[in-house]
Amino acid sequence: MPLKRHPAVIGCAIRPLITGRSRSLEEIMYDTALMALADAGITIEDIDGIVVASNDQFDGRAIAVMMASSAVGGVDRDILSTPSAGEHAFVMGALRIASGQYRSQLVMAWSPTEVSSMSEAQRLGADPYYNRVLPLDELSAHALQAGALAHVVPGARAAAEAVADKNRRHGSAAYPTVSPPPGIARWPIGRTMTSGAVTGAVAMVLAAPDFVAERGAGDVAWLRGMGWATEAGLLGDRDLASAPALVEAARQAYAMAGVQPDDVDLAEVTDATPFAELLAYEALGLAGRDEWAARLGDGSFAQGGRLPVNLSGGVLTHNPVFCTGLIRIAEVAQQIRGKAGAHQHANARLGLAHAGSGFAMQYQAAVILGQEAPR
Repeated sequence: MPLKRHPAVIGCAIRPLITGRSRSLEEIMYDTALMALADAGITIEDIDGIVVASNDQFDGRAIAVMMASSAVGGVDRDILSTPSAGEHAFVMGALRIASGQYRSQLVMAWSPTEVSSMSEAQRLGADPYYNRVLPLDELSAHALQAGALAHVVPGARAAAEAVADKNRRHGSAAYPTVSPPPGIARWPIGRTMTSGAVTGAVAMVLAAPDFVAERGAGDVAWLRGMGWATEAGLLGDRDLASAPALVEAARQAYAMAGVQPDDVDLAEVTDATPFAELLAYEALGLAGRDEWAARLGDGSFAQGGRLPVNLSGGVLTHNPVFCTGLIRIAEVAQQIRGKAGAHQHANARLGLAHAGSGFAMQYQAAVILGQEAPR
């Protein structure tokens, strides 16, 4: 279903790796919000509402949005929180503008590493009667999915290794001064296929068409289409060797944008593992599983290829766990705006972002952003 008003991204702040202890979490949020507002050329007084994605378990406190309100400008301002995933804050912010009740939104997510055990924090979100006792964290779920995919697709392991190699090369070019922390092996996922959790934050400023026109905003990325869907929480109820929720999310996004996969110039995919990226290729219509080896072999998805995927290096380069999905959307927005820096694609007119989060990509979203405003 088309939106009555399509918002535009007019400002971004992507901080995929924050090191040191000189700033508290509240100060990190404050800094990130100011950076996004400055990129948009506005102040917090120009913002009608705020949507944040916060996770009580990762933050190590109850009702994290209450702590965040003052840091992101939520005092005396409409603010909502979605605890499911970072990308859902973008969806909510876009829908609020589409409703006609808001002209501008600040969207934000963060992911600290202050909890003593990220694995135990994630396990608290699992079903208490079955999945939690495995014990199940996100990496274990991804490993189960990788095993299921490798079982039914010959050559999936080699293709996954090629994906990891591609993303490491992209990450080295995009962020040459940063080395990601070592990953953790969970069979069949090797240590070189994952990246350790880091502290990160991301903020985006969305604006309605009339707001963009009034401010004379240039370098904007228009929301052309989006879709989202969720699979069952119980892993035993799912076919882990497929991604039906992403198929549906992509169908919605392409239909709203009125485009096909071949129209896209670049993509950012949530590669929590390279096996997840392979599933995304298929579900997004970029390459069927019988094409994975060929497309990875001929460089189609690499820098300079027909459809570069994860020029930022993806999650394999930086893994602020809770906000990796929103970062993928922000990375595409910056590409469309011509502000991606060292990894800017030369001809980025239409970009596709995939956000997958939760156990074995339970939550799926697809977002299409473009230079041209929807008609």
